Amino acid sequence: CSSHQNLRLLRVSKTTAVKISMTDFVYQFKGMCYFTNGTERVWSVDRYIYNREEFVRFDSDVGEYRAVTPLGRPDAEYWNSQKEALERKRAELDTVCIHNYQLELRTTLQRRVEPTVTISPSRTEALNHHNLLVCSVTDFYPAQIKVRWFRNDQEETAGIVSTPLIRNGDWTFQILVMLEMTPQRGDVYTCHVEHPSLQSPITVEWRAQSESAQSKMLSGIGGFVLGLIFLGLGLIIHHRSQKVAVCVMRPFSA
Repeated sequence: CSSHQNLRLLRVSKTTAVKISMTDFVYQFKGMCYFTNGTERVWSVDRYIYNREEFVRFDSDVGEYRAVTPLGRPDAEYWNSQKEALERKRAELDTVCIHNYQLELRTTLQRRVEPTVTISPSRTEALNHHNLLVCSVTDFYPAQIKVRWFRNDQEETAGIVSTPLIRNGDWTFQILVMLEMTPQRGDVYTCHVEHPSLQSPITVEWRAQSESAQSKMLSGIGGFVLGLIFLGLGLIIHHRSQKVAVCVMRPFSA
């Protein structure tokens, strides 16, 4: 079983870096908002970093600035003494975090794209020989996804290998979940996919067949397609011959 799920905790962060001079002195600010179950619980942390070392932070649960290193003590003491600025910082839980959450809710957070699911063996099928079935789950959003394998309606838990989530670069994801198996005649393998965009799971089946059965099936499909082509050509020729007959038999009128 492969399950890639977002925690019910959403993090939104903002990072600012300022290079003070041409030497190696870099100041960074990171503001992060965390959300659990929507806005049921909101928590924010502002981190102030100098030369890759955090020296002071503001934690909304604490309600004031705290020094992380001795370098941060003067700043923490000064900022905590500025009562109006400190109240504005405490209010940012609403004015920044929840405000931005509501903006994102109408775009990113409510966006849903259904996945496309396909199954393919890693090599030409041969009964009673080791093989690898690949379930490709592509073009879905959000990233939360659950992919399971079944053999003859029984869930498989061993021999499953999954890639990490792959970003497509267009706000969608893909993942490959592979099952090591030795197919027996009549086996039915099912890739079962659950995703927030789906009202019910997607299930795609793959049936184990012998090479002779595959050849017969392909021959049957090929014969059926050729039959349709010849039938279509016959109908076209028949239709055209009728048109010619009508033109020839039309009486002459002065």
